[in-house]
Amino acid sequence: MTFPPLNLMAAAAPVEMSGKLNPVQLFLDADIVVQVVMVGLILASIWSWMIIVSFSMRLGTLKRRSAAFEREFWQADDFDSVMSQYQKKDVPSARIAGVAMNEWKRSTAKGLKDRDAASSRIGAAMAGQVAEEADTLAARLNFLATVGSVAPFIGLFGTVWGIMNSFFQIGVQESSSLAVVAPGISEALFATAIGLFAAIPAVIAYNRFSNGVNLFEARLQRFADKFHANLGRELERL
Repeated sequence: MTFPPLNLMAAAAPVEMSGKLNPVQLFLDADIVVQVVMVGLILASIWSWMIIVSFSMRLGTLKRRSAAFEREFWQADDFDSVMSQYQKKDVPSARIAGVAMNEWKRSTAKGLKDRDAASSRIGAAMAGQVAEEADTLAARLNFLATVGSVAPFIGLFGTVWGIMNSFFQIGVQESSSLAVVAPGISEALFATAIGLFAAIPAVIAYNRFSNGVNLFEARLQRFADKFHANLGRELERL
């Protein structure tokens, strides 16, 4: 009895995988609901990265401008001249000094009657401006916090919907073969992956920027306290 010759080279060759994970194809093959979820998460991720880049640049710019203003402010003999140079510029320290000077002028315009009351009003005005600067700066971070907390659940919704659709296909085709359910489950899990892709950078950026805003607010408060002390000494001379 003779056997046909074996192709040893073909037998030794590894079997190549014909299919590869293709994100675009996963999106195109997904159910319309899952596609809507994916598109929403991708748009949220793009918007988050735009906020991350723009906020990082803005925070750095405000820090540099405030530092430059404070150096000139403490070295100047005439505060009004320095204020006039920074009046129309986006400088938080300059706005804090501006509200303090305005309150000083209003309190001393018709003669100083109560030094303690005037000092309290000046301090309250500066503290309010410091809080306003911090709130304005941190307002842009709300979207990052929302994406970081909600995106995984939105992705999970797309996953659940995709798995439900896979089980529906089992009933329609009357087959529980892995070939029937695997594509739908892969598409569904891809929605969760996109949700995590959108959420993780947003959470990291939110925590980092929140700490940066807190440090910047503390710096502005130190400037306000120092200027308030100087104005308090000036009030004692009146």
